[in-house]
Amino acid sequence: MSSGTLSGFSDVAKQAMMQPQESMLEVRNKKNKLYIGIPKETSFQENRIAITPLSVATLVNNGHTVILESNAGLAANFTDNNYSEQGAQIVYDAKQVYQADIILKIAPPTLAEIELMKMNQTLISTLQTTTIKPEYLHALINKKITALCFEDLQDEGGSLSVVRAMSEIVGATSILIAAEYLSNVFNGKGLMLGGITGVPPTEIVILGAGTVGEYAARTALALGAQVKVFDPSIYKLRRLQNNIGSRVFTSVIQPIVLEKAITTCDVAIGAMRANAGRSPCLVTEETVSQMKPNSVIIDVSIDQGGCFETSEVTNHTNPVFRKYDVIHYCVPNIASRVARTATYALTNIFAPILLDIGEHGGLKNVIWEKAGVRNAVYIYQGHLTSQYLSERFNIPSKDLDLLIVSNR
Repeated sequence: MSSGTLSGFSDVAKQAMMQPQESMLEVRNKKNKLYIGIPKETSFQENRIAITPLSVATLVNNGHTVILESNAGLAANFTDNNYSEQGAQIVYDAKQVYQADIILKIAPPTLAEIELMKMNQTLISTLQTTTIKPEYLHALINKKITALCFEDLQDEGGSLSVVRAMSEIVGATSILIAAEYLSNVFNGKGLMLGGITGVPPTEIVILGAGTVGEYAARTALALGAQVKVFDPSIYKLRRLQNNIGSRVFTSVIQPIVLEKAITTCDVAIGAMRANAGRSPCLVTEETVSQMKPNSVIIDVSIDQGGCFETSEVTNHTNPVFRKYDVIHYCVPNIASRVARTATYALTNIFAPILLDIGEHGGLKNVIWEKAGVRNAVYIYQGHLTSQYLSERFNIPSKDLDLLIVSNR
């Protein structure tokens, strides 16, 4: 091809580029300005708050409004001043908080708090399926609330993000609690967990190789204790070995082996969970009665009934009791013991979700685009969408995907 031909083609191309072109506009969801209310927790010994002052600053800088009930963060050592300096509006009447479009809290609202809520609000809180009653669901349905539960929020990898974060905290904290009650200060054995030269290490038995069990094992090993982990699942035991990166005694649950380990250990951690219903009771009262005096039981699974037959629910005010001269710690809400750390973990999950709701033009679009958030919805605009709750309480449910499609 000659240079003249190329030159002519170039001129034609230039002329074509100068012709009027079709304008392609990028289609985006219109941003929403959110009105977020954070009430003070009224649940017994609930010390956590769902969001930190710095996350409030991020939300406010993105054009959103955050209204906070006075002293809502005090139990986690966040003052009203910490929040107001970052742009939160502090109010002294819970009724004002419940006028927000989105209510963000830890414990499920009481029936009295639901009364304060307005029609078509969005509620983000825990659900606590073990204690939920049908009156609670009917109250939300009657107000056409869209409700999401923390427990079912998933991250990009499909993990339950809040459950995992709290499990990591609870697993590590359970070992620190055990260390306290082994000391003379609490009339324990007078042992320390650490491996001291020439002194045999403390023996710890962990029931369950899930996230709680894994982080309990990590912490115990780091302090120099000898750790034994029991779980019925070979897969979970192998995963724990690989994740920890060091060899640790593991065993499937065989009654004779487990009983010997429990009766000779210094600390037993119950971390077995059930997908629904009661956690498995693995240690009988007879076995507990044979444990060494002043041994410590930390039953993390007490909110599902507990792994030890002798377990009874306690609280942060009176956390322990003795039975057969064995110290039992059976507080169901261990994460509230380290409320500030737990709040930092929670805000890392909730702040991005709130920002997404604003960026995507509303919760409906986020539910449509993000499967992890969609998985947490159990009531949508007054329609029950959880099949499990529908069957449990005999309340009609509707398919969430169909509801969203019909509204788009």
